This record gives sequence, C-alpha cells and structure tokens, in this order.
Amino acid sequence: GDAGPGAAGGGGSRRFPQAIIVGVKKGGTRALLEFLRAHPGVRAVGAEPHFFDRCYEKGLRWYRSLMPRTLEGQITMEKTPSYFVTKEAPRRIYNMSRDTKLIVVVRNPVTRAISDYTQTLSKNPTIPSFQALAFKNLSTGLIDTSWSAVRIGIYAKHLDNWLQYFPLSKFLFVSGERLVSDPAGEMGRVQDFLGLKRVVTDKHFYFNETKGFPCLKKPEGGSKPRCLGKSKGRPHPKIDGQVVQRLREFYRPFNMKFYQMTGQDFGWD
Repeated sequence: GDAGPGAAGGGGSRRFPQAIIVGVKKGGTRALLEFLRAHPGVRAVGAEPHFFDRCYEKGLRWYRSLMPRTLEGQITMEKTPSYFVTKEAPRRIYNMSRDTKLIVVVRNPVTRAISDYTQTLSKNPTIPSFQALAFKNLSTGLIDTSWSAVRIGIYAKHLDNWLQYFPLSKFLFVSGERLVSDPAGEMGRVQDFLGLKRVVTDKHFYFNETKGFPCLKKPEGGSKPRCLGKSKGRPHPKIDGQVVQRLREFYRPFNMKFYQMTGQDFGWD
C-alpha cells in the first residue's frame, strides 16, 4: 500500500529517490524497508523497481512515475537488493544524482548464502544440494564463485565497484544481525543517516517468537501488527558442518577487507 500523508488528496509530487536500499539479497532489506515505512517522513515504493539493473532502458521518466508522491520534507525511497552486485548500477545512480544516499544491509555471508539457497529450493525443490552448488571440486575444497549465492557475499569486491563513484560518506552499512537483535538501535542509525527525527524507536517493536525476528507493533490506525510474510524466516536445510567451515574460511579474508573498507566490524568471524 501507498497510503500516507498527502496520498489521499494526491498532494505532493513524484521525486527521484533521495535514498536507495541497494543491497543485499537475503540480508534484511525487506524488514528495513517495512520498519522505515512506519516513519511519517518516509514514502517508499512497495515492490522492487529493478530500474538500475533490469529496466534502465525505460528511462528516468518511467522510473520517477513509479515513485509515491511526497510532501515537502519527506524522503522518497526504494529498495532493490540486486543493485549492489550489478556492475552498471553505481554509474547509473550517480548519473541520476551524485547525492543519493545508499543503504547496504549486510549479513554473515555464510548464513546469507544458505538463506539464498533455501529461498531457491522452496521455489524449485529439484535443484542440486547446497554442497554440489557451492564447490567446484569437493575434494580440493575449491569454492565456486560463479554461483550467485556465493558471489553476492564477497562484499568487499562489490563495494570496490561502488567506491569508484560514491564516497564512503554516502553509504550506511546496516547489520542484518543487529536488525534482528536490536531493531530500534539499528533503526536509530538509519534515521540519523537519512536526516530524520528518531520516530521509530523500541516502542514500535515486539519480538515474534515463532518467526524468530522482530515485528512492528500495530501501526497507527492499522488493524494488526505488521509482520513479514510467510516467505521470511524459513527454516534452513541442514548443511554439513565441514561445508560451512570451508565457506567460513573462504569468506574470512573478504570479510576482513570489508571491515577495513567500512571501518565497521560486523563480528562474523
């Protein structure tokens, strides 16, 4: 839904987003967007527009037509997590506006890869095992970086591409883990980064025991609490411990480089 201040009377105007959640898939981007939409100063597109990766030829006018109307002082946002791993996305966003604020939700790349696989498996139960897809050669332990579930988690490599166009100051790196363990704390950082008043606070959240992550309490005038859909919080398949260990070792140097680049230790190792 698009309802919000100014929506009913058709007031306000459509603007290019001043902030975009550019990544990463299975990191917690949907949760972050839903939490942000509880803020009266944020208006966001519900569906992922995929403009800067798949629909660029439709042009900027088409892109702007997707945006909700905003009033003075409100921020327009969208999220498409595949932008982070799309080579052309940084240049294209820069050409729209070099002032765009970029939010990247990251999560332990090993659990992210397993979550990614779990999602694919739920749509296509006949795919090979996680192990078969993750390794080029099981006996040598060589990881297959051409598999997107593995490739997405090499955050340092993708960030390198973005830093050709945007300075680090334009980025906020959100911890997918902290978005679950301390949603209000992480949301405080996000609101500060966006220049918004800290409206979304701990009183907005409660922990859903069955799903294992936080949900928004009843929105103003809404009928029931906002929890993410049934596709979120799926139980992961059991992955062999050695496979997980090998992946951890594979990601460690990339994680260290990412911590250095961002000045943030995400505690995955």
